[in-house]
Amino acid sequence: MPHLPFKAVIPAAGLGTRFLPATKAMPKEMLPVVDKPAIQYVVEEAAQAGIDDILVIIGRNKNAISNHFDSVPELEDKLKDKGDTERLRRVLESSDLADIHFVRQGEPKGLGHAVLRAQAHVGEHSFAVLLGDDLIDERDVLLETMLAEHERTGAAIIALMEVDPDHVEAYGVASVEQTDTDGIVKVTGLVEKPKKEEAPSNLVIIGRYVLAPSVFEILERTEPGKGGEIQLTDALQELAADPDGPGVYGVIFRGRRYDTGDRVDYIKAIVQLAADRDDLGPALRPWFKEFAARL
Repeated sequence: MPHLPFKAVIPAAGLGTRFLPATKAMPKEMLPVVDKPAIQYVVEEAAQAGIDDILVIIGRNKNAISNHFDSVPELEDKLKDKGDTERLRRVLESSDLADIHFVRQGEPKGLGHAVLRAQAHVGEHSFAVLLGDDLIDERDVLLETMLAEHERTGAAIIALMEVDPDHVEAYGVASVEQTDTDGIVKVTGLVEKPKKEEAPSNLVIIGRYVLAPSVFEILERTEPGKGGEIQLTDALQELAADPDGPGVYGVIFRGRRYDTGDRVDYIKAIVQLAADRDDLGPALRPWFKEFAARL
């Protein structure tokens, strides 16, 4: 059977309580990172990896997300009339990135439940899940490697990153075995947000997964776990423990990742990305040095 093209799923139904009151009326995924909303970076990453069919899982009060990726003829016409071609290009870019669809999650029952809501759209395609809190720098390759590894093995592929052992309690943590390929490990077990002393390693899951559609069958019978939610980690644990299945492999990411789910890290992400830009960096970098010297 020929390989079907990959689809992408972006869960975006969270309440964003850590950013209140900014997220009282605005989805956290629409918070600007320099001059683009966070979710646009994620859609761009999927498109750059060759995925042009994207499903966004949304909740209540998330219409701003669909509006952002829609065309706005009156704005486009105004920019055309002004001859503002650069801003026009950037506005058009967000609506031309991919074929973007939306479905509501309904009740916020966890990441596993959000992924399950994608079943009808995904069908028989393998698919990538990209969380909007984790931004991967466009200069670093991750998703392409994960897609290739899934095609090679048929396994579920997760992105892993080494963190300080003091921080493992905020993540799903993997126990792994080395493979013959540098940067690729076989995942033998997963535990959600363990205490430091109970963590099997300091390799944590960051928000990128590549899954076969068979994961839906597991999610349908996965009982609520930590926090009373249906955890994707629990379904992955079942896949990793199945001796007859293709298993779970991890791609260890050593590049630049920006965590926008935490207020301090969100500010750091803006500073780092702005400082690296050709249009903003030259003015900002000297100021950063002056500001740091005053601290």
